[in-house]
Amino acid sequence: MFDTLLVCNRGEIAVRIVRTCRKLGIRSVVAHSTADRDSLAVSLADEAFCLGPPPSGRSYLNIPAVLYACARTGAQAVHPGYGFLAEDPTFATICEDVGLTFVGPPPKVIAMMGDKSAARAAMIDAGLPVAAGSVHPLTGADDAAEQAAEIGYPVVLKAVAGGGGRGIAVVRRLDDLTAAFEEVRSAARTLFLDDRVGIERYVERARHVEVQLLGDGTGHIVQLGDRDCTVQRRHQKLLEESPSTALDPDLADRIHAAAVHGARSIGFRNAGTVEFLVDEQGDFYFMEMNPRIQVEHPVTEMRTGIDLVEAMILVAAGENLWFTQAEVIPRGHVIECRINAEDVSADWGGRTGRITRFQPPAGPDVRFDSHVYSGYTLPPHYDSLLAKLIVRGADRPDAIRRMRRALAELECEGVPTTRDFHLALLSHPVFVAGTHRSDFLDRYLEPDGVLRAE
Repeated sequence: MFDTLLVCNRGEIAVRIVRTCRKLGIRSVVAHSTADRDSLAVSLADEAFCLGPPPSGRSYLNIPAVLYACARTGAQAVHPGYGFLAEDPTFATICEDVGLTFVGPPPKVIAMMGDKSAARAAMIDAGLPVAAGSVHPLTGADDAAEQAAEIGYPVVLKAVAGGGGRGIAVVRRLDDLTAAFEEVRSAARTLFLDDRVGIERYVERARHVEVQLLGDGTGHIVQLGDRDCTVQRRHQKLLEESPSTALDPDLADRIHAAAVHGARSIGFRNAGTVEFLVDEQGDFYFMEMNPRIQVEHPVTEMRTGIDLVEAMILVAAGENLWFTQAEVIPRGHVIECRINAEDVSADWGGRTGRITRFQPPAGPDVRFDSHVYSGYTLPPHYDSLLAKLIVRGADRPDAIRRMRRALAELECEGVPTTRDFHLALLSHPVFVAGTHRSDFLDRYLEPDGVLRAE
């Protein structure tokens, strides 16, 4: 086991990793930008190292700076969290080359799953169900039109190197295809420095279900249940829960087994999530695999009692998983709400500023992951995530009641938040019934951010 780990991330995930390092007796170093010098993660870590100025390319994405930070602080391992360098196979490879332990899946898995065309091909080879679409990137708009005619509308165009819900466009008719293709290709070039675009059938009114996996160096892979993240706005997840109300026991077993089989086929190790779309007939299709820790990992931790960050660190250090599949016993129902600094009434615009008062909720089976405190000033350079509020109930109705109570206790003054949206969501009859699908917000969300009833 290494004795010093560098966290090259920020916000709540950096705080989360530091806390697990403290639990394991590992010295933590938080590598940060100048904008985050007053962050909670920096104050909690054993040591901090400034990578550079606020722009991510000059700090959190600056690989030479991260390597220099490791050398100067004596870190033998790096945990990238999510975002930034977490899914950069070049960074993971360099870490291995210079003798640093990269806390995450192998570089070849990261590279394969970060390429949507390669990921589709790998899962097809493994026998997983995949929506009809192109195996190779499109050569142009004419190729897109030919493929769409064969697949049938609606289709979805995706940046091959995309992620985080960006570089995606749903197309419902031929007249819109060329413009959508150019838009996605341009976004892909700007966001991911890779203008390749793929196409596949768009699964209407789907449920978005993901399966959490852990694997060690012996090939032992376990699934830790599913999470449902169907409530999304512009492909950005807002609420997650486990288990999914869209899966009966048989369908859940089949999806869990497919996730494990697909991961085993590509030599998966450490932590990752396989995502699926489930249609109204109960058929499911591989969507993508995220070879990293995910934002919503506390949902699985609350339901299983397994510390995923601890498992990542121990597996990276060469240890084997200390439990079998039969010993994974999920309990209750868990819901997570993402609390963002956004003005829902103004097209969900992100906001920055000084938080003048911050009072988190507490109580039985309530967890609050955040990097925010009273007096903290939100930097304008990064995403709007303030906190994740997670609750567990005996069943789904109990979890909904508990989440409403916890949300009502949350106080945040100085910036607008999405708290009131979540309170409305948890009272909406379609969500309460558990029958919501991917078009939920398209159907019920008004332009001013108000959720209307049926």
